Amino acid sequence: TLLSSYTDCSSLKLRLQRVAMASEIAAGNRSVMKAVNPKEEARLFNKHYQQMAGDLFNRTATDVCMSALCRPRHRMQTTELGTELRARLVKEARAAHLQRKCGELLNSEELKTIWHLLVAHRTLPDSADGERFINYLDYLKVCKAAGPKCSKLLSPSLFFKLLQADPLGRVSTDHLYEFISRKTWLLQTRVCLSLYDFSGDGSLSESDLENYVTNLIPTLYQLRKLDKLFYSYYVCTAVRKFVFFLDPLRTGRVRIFDILTSSFLDDFAELQVETSSPSKTNWFSAYKTLRLYGSFLALDKDANGLLSKTELAGYGAGSLTDAFLDRLFQTCVTLNGEMDYQAYLDFCLAMECRSAPQSLSYFFRILDIDSCGAITAWSVNYFYRGLQRRLRSHGVEPPRLPDLMDEIFDMARPADPCRIGLEDLINSGQGATIVSILIDASEFWRHESRSATAPDTVGDGPAEPDEEELEL
Repeated sequence: TLLSSYTDCSSLKLRLQRVAMASEIAAGNRSVMKAVNPKEEARLFNKHYQQMAGDLFNRTATDVCMSALCRPRHRMQTTELGTELRARLVKEARAAHLQRKCGELLNSEELKTIWHLLVAHRTLPDSADGERFINYLDYLKVCKAAGPKCSKLLSPSLFFKLLQADPLGRVSTDHLYEFISRKTWLLQTRVCLSLYDFSGDGSLSESDLENYVTNLIPTLYQLRKLDKLFYSYYVCTAVRKFVFFLDPLRTGRVRIFDILTSSFLDDFAELQVETSSPSKTNWFSAYKTLRLYGSFLALDKDANGLLSKTELAGYGAGSLTDAFLDRLFQTCVTLNGEMDYQAYLDFCLAMECRSAPQSLSYFFRILDIDSCGAITAWSVNYFYRGLQRRLRSHGVEPPRLPDLMDEIFDMARPADPCRIGLEDLINSGQGATIVSILIDASEFWRHESRSATAPDTVGDGPAEPDEEELEL
């Protein structure tokens, strides 16, 4: 506290020297007015420094508290006000920047103008099937007529990137316009996603994604019949795919760049088209969401909104081994030992896309019993026993353990012949098959009898609801 008042040591020493000289003069020692001996100066300095320090440390706690209470608070208030103003300034600057970027993008009318210019300046002749082409000189005319706003898109490098094996050195106008439209759409989406990036770090949290999807629903034509009471379930289902595949390390944030480079936005774009119906495999379609939620309700026998281990055992054909289910509920986040809808969606994504690296990572955490970062012979033995019990309960004799272990390690081709790491599982190209034969009796039987006609199931599971039953 004393030293903090004098950050410069030289100024502190000078002040102490003056105090020492004043005290010595007051004591009648006039000799200090003359040249002071360095030893005497050091003695006086140490004497008065210790005296001042002693006075400071001998102060009572009451004195210290009173001095703290009497200390002015305007500096702290100024700091807090400065932080708030800085945050508001950053927010306003980002909003102005995004608004400026929106103004630089092409709107629908400008895109139509580019299309008409490409058609008007095309280079004849057209192809036999009616496809139009344009050469570089005519392309420059389009660039000039389109105006400066299109100069960033209609660059010379773009023409030569799209140049193919045309004998006259021309580019297809359809391919050119498709690229411009696609690029404009991606830029618009980039700006739109940035509006939800409140942290400004180029990534979105799960709640940010939920807000984005919620506001996106009214623009999707294929979701026009979706009941508003079901919006929350749809948003949860849609966002879960972003989090599962684009945040495999579970950091809690998804990069906007990863969203733009994924195929998920194309699936959303499919829902905007009025003329065609979306594919039933489209995760973001109303059909898929209703089917997922319907399967969850069908499994939830006690209707408590959670799935127990016994209830999840009825998933699909009901052929998941008990060893896998035990490990699944040990590794995934559960609520009082039961699985909620979000955890169920992660499970469904991993089961449906078993060959994806994110899904293999999901299953690897389950198969790695010892948490040693590898699937060992002990892990295979553990899951083999569960497989063995499931097969024998249906009158099927399982293969010998050494044969199954040799087959799994041969498929994985690990760098270490005794351990299968996650990288080995992914690089082998057989990761989905290895996982399937260890956790699912039906998949194992199908794999073993793949050269013959195999039964579809090894057990009866709950029937999936019909499309009519999914109407809410």
